[in-house]
Amino acid sequence: MEEREETRKIQFTGKSSYIVSLPKQWIMDLGLKQGDQIRMIRKGSSTLELYPPKFESRTQKKEDAVIEIDIEEEASSIVRKLISLYFLGFKTINVKPKNGRLNPNQRNTVKEAVKRMLMGSEIISDSSGGITVQVLVNLLELSVDGAFKRMIHLAKSMSSDALLAVKENNLDLAQEVINTDDEVDRFGFYIIRQLKIAIQNEHMLKEMGFRNARNCLGYRLVVKNIERTGDHAAFIATDLLEFKKSIKKEILQKLQDMNDFSLSVLDEACLALFKEDYSQAEKTIEKTNEIAKFEKKVRDASKSLKDDEEIYRVRRMTENIRRISEYASDISEIVLNMNIEKALKKSA
Repeated sequence: MEEREETRKIQFTGKSSYIVSLPKQWIMDLGLKQGDQIRMIRKGSSTLELYPPKFESRTQKKEDAVIEIDIEEEASSIVRKLISLYFLGFKTINVKPKNGRLNPNQRNTVKEAVKRMLMGSEIISDSSGGITVQVLVNLLELSVDGAFKRMIHLAKSMSSDALLAVKENNLDLAQEVINTDDEVDRFGFYIIRQLKIAIQNEHMLKEMGFRNARNCLGYRLVVKNIERTGDHAAFIATDLLEFKKSIKKEILQKLQDMNDFSLSVLDEACLALFKEDYSQAEKTIEKTNEIAKFEKKVRDASKSLKDDEEIYRVRRMTENIRRISEYASDISEIVLNMNIEKALKKSA
C-alpha cells in the first residue's frame, strides 16, 4: 500500500487540549465525515498511531444479500452461491424461493452447508418461505494466523490418523478422518473471507498483520495447498473404507516413514511462512526432493506383492503422500515470492 506523509502543526485549544488537523483528501479517501471517532494509540515514547472506525461499522453498508432459488436448482449450485456470498463479506444472507417455496431437500442443503462450511454463521430464520443466515463472527476475534495454524494442525492430524486407521484396519477412525476434512475446509473458507475483506480496506489489512495486498494472495494460495493436504488424507481413509482391510506390515512401515517426512517438510514450509524466512524456505524446497528416496523404498518393498489389488492400493497411497511434500515445496515457493524484496535489502 502507498504511504503518504504530511507535516502539520500542533495547536493549543481550550485549557488542556492540543489539536492536529488532518488533510482533507485523507478524510475523503477513508470515507470519514465530521463526527466520526478516531482511535488513538500511543506506542512507546515516540510513536502515535491513529485508526479510523472499525471496518465493520464504517464500510460494510451493504450487509444483506439475497439468493433466489429456482424450484429445480441443484444442491451444488445453492452451496456455491452461499460460499461466494460468504467470501464477499456479507453479514446476512437470505435464501428465498423464486416461486412457491423451498423444498425440504433445498432447506437441508442450506442448513448442512452453514453447519459444515461457513465458520461463525448461524441460521436465525428457517421456513419453507426462506432461510436467513447470519455471520456472527467478529473479524478480529480469530486472526488469520490463528485460523491458519488450526487448519494446518487439523490437516496434519488427518494425515497421521489416516495411516493409523489403515494400520489398525479401523473403519471408525477412517470415517472420522473424512469428517474432519469439512472442518479443514471451514477454516479455509473463513481465511479466504478475511483476506478478501483485508484487500478491500487498508486499515483492516494492517490490523490483520499484512504488509501489503500481495501477501494476501500468497496466503490464499497457501490455504489451497493445506486444503489439498487434507483431501489426500481423506483419500487414504476412503481407500480403507472401500477395501476394508489393511496392507502388509513391512510396506505400511515404509509408507509411515514417507508420511512422517512429508509432514515434517510441510511443518518447515509453514514455519518459514510465519517467520517470513526466505532462507528457510529455500532449504525446505531442497529438502522436499528427498521424498524420492522414501518413494523408492516403498517400491522396493512392494516388489514381493502378488495381489494386484494391494499393489494398486499401495501405489495410490504413495501418490497421496508424495503430494503432501509437493504442497510443502509449493508453500515454500510462495514464501520466496512474498519475501524476495526483504531478502534483497538484507544482502545489499
